[in-house]
Amino acid sequence: MIEWSEIDTVLLDMDGTLLDLHFDSHFWLEHLPRRYVELHQLDEATQDTLRARIIGEQGTLNWYSLAYWSRELGVDIVALKREVQHLIGLRGDALDFLTWLKQAHPRVVLATNADRASLALKLPLTGLENYLDAIISSEDVGAAKEDQAFWAALQTIEPFDPARTLFIDDNPHVLASARIYGIQYLLGIKQPDSQRPEKALEEFIALDRFAQLLPRV
Repeated sequence: MIEWSEIDTVLLDMDGTLLDLHFDSHFWLEHLPRRYVELHQLDEATQDTLRARIIGEQGTLNWYSLAYWSRELGVDIVALKREVQHLIGLRGDALDFLTWLKQAHPRVVLATNADRASLALKLPLTGLENYLDAIISSEDVGAAKEDQAFWAALQTIEPFDPARTLFIDDNPHVLASARIYGIQYLLGIKQPDSQRPEKALEEFIALDRFAQLLPRV
């Protein structure tokens, strides 16, 4: 699927691409609404209101900011995440793919909308840092990956040739943004959340397993 001699840089998303999105889906849509109601002693119906409020921020920096939600909801989001951190884990053969990339030597950069608080929680539990040359968060640049400003800032911090770059992400809106910026090789993920059905990505090729990308011996 990929001619690796044409790739100098591999940009990888984290949640839903390298990591199973089940942790985030469960936390934001189930665990947080339930605990929010418990901690503030609110009516159970408030859970649905909170879910709608969270989804309403989708695609913005606020959506990805643990500090924002802690402040807005009056709870310690990091502490609540730690209550279900056992759900944090790598997707399928992500580790095999990262191991191969390390041996193949393209520059491997984590380009994530997760903020630094999320990274501080997840990186030690997954060991991703051992396979990455750099980590760039949308928090670092002040723009989400859905915004062209993210890619311009990434180019300044971590120079790359869009024509020789592979970017893998589970979010079609992010992939569309990367395409507008000119990134040549774009791939999605069929099943970001192991506990939910596969997603249809009409405009992008979606991976089932990373093994599909490896050269055939």
